[in-house]
Amino acid sequence: MGAPDDDLEYRSPPPPLDGWSADDLDRIPGLPPHAELIDGSLVFRSPQNRFHACSLRLLEHRLLAQAPDGFDVDREFTVRLDDKNRPEPDLLVIPAEAAAGFDQTWHKPEDVILVVEVVSPDSRERDRDVKPRKYGAAGVPHFWRVELDEDKGLPVVYVFELDPATSSYGLTGIFHDRLKVSVPYDIEIDLTAIYRRPGR
Repeated sequence: MGAPDDDLEYRSPPPPLDGWSADDLDRIPGLPPHAELIDGSLVFRSPQNRFHACSLRLLEHRLLAQAPDGFDVDREFTVRLDDKNRPEPDLLVIPAEAAAGFDQTWHKPEDVILVVEVVSPDSRERDRDVKPRKYGAAGVPHFWRVELDEDKGLPVVYVFELDPATSSYGLTGIFHDRLKVSVPYDIEIDLTAIYRRPGR
């Protein structure tokens, strides 16, 4: 019998020579929660801190509360960008009709309107560079990156919009304390409310 840490550590099966495929995420036994596929390689997430959890709670609640009819918000749900890339954004805004059923495990990129990534210590490179490049190349029109203002302990939201001519994002705003945008729909969020219960 191994040491306790050895017993708890997940050991993925050896990958195929050409890497894992997007469909493999639904077939590999015992994958830890929130596993992603980036360039054919499995990516596992470290335990998240309270800033990450509270940011997601605030943004999910406000995005959903202000969404017009015909929009929906999914949390920690994968997007099948291509056969070798199936990342799991923290939040997605989708058309309501993109929800295909209770057993659905991923969205098509053409059905994703907004992707939100909350940056964690172990995800900085992916959230700042790798994922935005892939979301842009796949045609996702809106991307938000949420960072911690370490002086205030509050979120700072970087808002990007896709340039269709280059399939890359341009920065359209940096929001401290309060976020207010008109696309993909009218959204206003008090970022200082991150640690308060929704509706308070």
